[in-house]
Amino acid sequence: MSKRGDRLQNKGKRGSRRAAAERAGSGTRSRRGKSSPKSSRSAKSGKPQSPIWRWTKRLALWGGAAALLGAIFLAFAVGFAARSIPSFYQLKATQNAQTILVRARDGSEIVELGPSFGEWLDYDDIPDNMKNAMVAVEDRRYFSHFGIDPYRLGGAIIEGVTGDDRIGGTSTISQQLARNVFLNSNRTFDRKAREAVLAMALEWKFSKEQILELYLNKVYFGGGAYGVDSASRKFFSHPATDLTVAESAIIAGLVKAPSRYSPTADVDAAVARARTVLRLMREQGYITAQQASVDVDTVELKQQAGQNSVRYFTDWALPQLDILLPETFAPIEVWTTLDVGMQRAATASIESNTPDGAQGALVSLDRDGAILALVGGTDYVESNFNRATSAMRQPGSSWKLFVYLAALEAGYTPDDRVVDTPVTIDNWSPRNSNGRNIGETNMRTAFAYSVNTVAAQLGNEVGFGTVASMARRFGITTPVSTFPSMVLGSSEVRLIDMTRAFATVSSKGVGVQPYGILKVTAASGETLYEREEPRRNTVVADYVVAGMTDLLQTAVQTGTGRAAQIGRPVAGKTGTTSSNKDGWFVGFSSGVTTGVWMGRDDAQPVPGLQGGRSPARAFAAYMRYAVKDRPVEQFDIELNLPEWRLEPDEEYLYGDPDDYYFIDEDGNLIEPGRRDPSNNPFDIEGEQRDPPVDQGRIETPRVDPPPAVSEDFLERATGGELPGGGNNRTAPAPDPGTPQRQQTSGRVPDGVRVIRPEQDTAAQQ
Repeated sequence: MSKRGDRLQNKGKRGSRRAAAERAGSGTRSRRGKSSPKSSRSAKSGKPQSPIWRWTKRLALWGGAAALLGAIFLAFAVGFAARSIPSFYQLKATQNAQTILVRARDGSEIVELGPSFGEWLDYDDIPDNMKNAMVAVEDRRYFSHFGIDPYRLGGAIIEGVTGDDRIGGTSTISQQLARNVFLNSNRTFDRKAREAVLAMALEWKFSKEQILELYLNKVYFGGGAYGVDSASRKFFSHPATDLTVAESAIIAGLVKAPSRYSPTADVDAAVARARTVLRLMREQGYITAQQASVDVDTVELKQQAGQNSVRYFTDWALPQLDILLPETFAPIEVWTTLDVGMQRAATASIESNTPDGAQGALVSLDRDGAILALVGGTDYVESNFNRATSAMRQPGSSWKLFVYLAALEAGYTPDDRVVDTPVTIDNWSPRNSNGRNIGETNMRTAFAYSVNTVAAQLGNEVGFGTVASMARRFGITTPVSTFPSMVLGSSEVRLIDMTRAFATVSSKGVGVQPYGILKVTAASGETLYEREEPRRNTVVADYVVAGMTDLLQTAVQTGTGRAAQIGRPVAGKTGTTSSNKDGWFVGFSSGVTTGVWMGRDDAQPVPGLQGGRSPARAFAAYMRYAVKDRPVEQFDIELNLPEWRLEPDEEYLYGDPDDYYFIDEDGNLIEPGRRDPSNNPFDIEGEQRDPPVDQGRIETPRVDPPPAVSEDFLERATGGELPGGGNNRTAPAPDPGTPQRQQTSGRVPDGVRVIRPEQDTAAQQ
């Protein structure tokens, strides 16, 4: 190759290397100079980027992402909650508890118990004034928000940040509905968050009209009233469809604080709150200025009974519905036997006569057992313990009712002679309250002045078990002791049971069962239960009741119960326990039987408390009102003894066996006191056998007595033919028709008949 060619080749290589270097240098300068448009602007400004700006941009990016994720999560939560919420019709049918409206015997309302839901009103049936009033005072932006109000929500967040534990005043109508239906009332941030989610779920699932309908039918307005219809009936005595503007304002104002603004609790507060509601309605254009100026003071409120003593009666009567009715949660109306006027009189008599520091109770029954009034204490709010139906206290001398009933049934009469003398029975020695004994007297006087020794003797004679049995027959349901001291009222009883026993005497011996419910109806008027007249049994004979009424009347006329007189015939008995721990008076007049008890719950003595004082005065104060519209009734105290009481027969086996002839199995009479103890075929209760004959003594030969009656009489006496081979001889027969007084001891074996001798009968007359 020529040299010229070599130079050209080398020149070409150098050019190539220079071009490559220029290209490389150009790239380097470009990188070092930051020739990009952004870099050029920064270079021209000469200011570096701020870290705050960089962090702001980052937070914006992260916040946006978090907000997006939160929105997605909230959407899922709201959607899930909306799917879990029951349907509109299920929520409409939901009722949490039963409402019981209690009516008196005249049909008037005396108390309403349990939550009241009234009638369900559809959205179109609710007056516009009521809907507008509720929106104006509770949620003015109700028709524009989506379940939560951003303004109120902002306030809630501020309160949460500032550390206020009570987050309130932020709930929309939708949130309040969610809380009332699904949540509790704990005012915490967690509950508010769940409340907001549920509110949006409600808005998602239901229309505004449906939500407002649910709210107005379920929100609590105080006094047990849920829903506008219940509130309208409770406070104004008419359905919600008839609400006026002023009445709607009063009801709408209750939601904020039902107990504070209730018109039955504070009328002034309720009126002031209603005026605020009217102002808000006018400001928001729901009513005119003229409508807003309505005088709320002129609104007629429903009269309230205001008797807390009625709750003693309802506490006793309403639990019986569990037996009378099938299980139901529907609203019911209970028609009772309670007389409103008598209940007021009973409450006043107890409050005005009960000694300081003591409690009092009263039960009043009609002649068929219907409870006319019942007071279980001096103040139900202070103590709801029902002393009329639950307290068990010693009845004192009022228990002698059963002792004398047993004695009268055993053969005594009010005129029979008894002896007030010291007595000891099984190491028990009762004493009279005055410490004295009056000697011989009659039954009437002994009962009227409550002589303890006579009651003890009578109880011992008829038998303490007999007295206990008599108490059971007359309705005593508590355990009854059969120790001797029981005749003076040592067994604890309930006031309602003692009143029932005296009512049985008032009803001429026909058993009385206290009752308080006449019928039960549903809200629609359907009768669910109606009381039927029960079969009533006679527990004692008429003559026993007549004798007992005689004794009871005397106790009020001249005895220990004189303070119970009311200007018409009254029969009753006082009772006072040891150390004046209990005071009783139970009695009746004109078909009304009333029992009064007073004492301390801790059974401590009450100075001066006696049955013939405060209890008897309370009885009289009440009974003057209770019988004022009833005719005066005289007591039937005439003793018309039946024939079998006048003519003893084989079913009337009473008396001391030594006072009677006994007919043995061979038809022979055994003279009084001449029975052979070795051959005695039976034991007499309480009688001791004769001691055995000493072995060293010569026994007198036994001589059979001559027959005392003819064979015809013996056949009639034994109820059959005489056995053959007897050595019977004729003799005058005693007159079986001779009247005689019943004795109170003795037991006769089967197959043996008792015949009273004429001379013994004459001696008793």
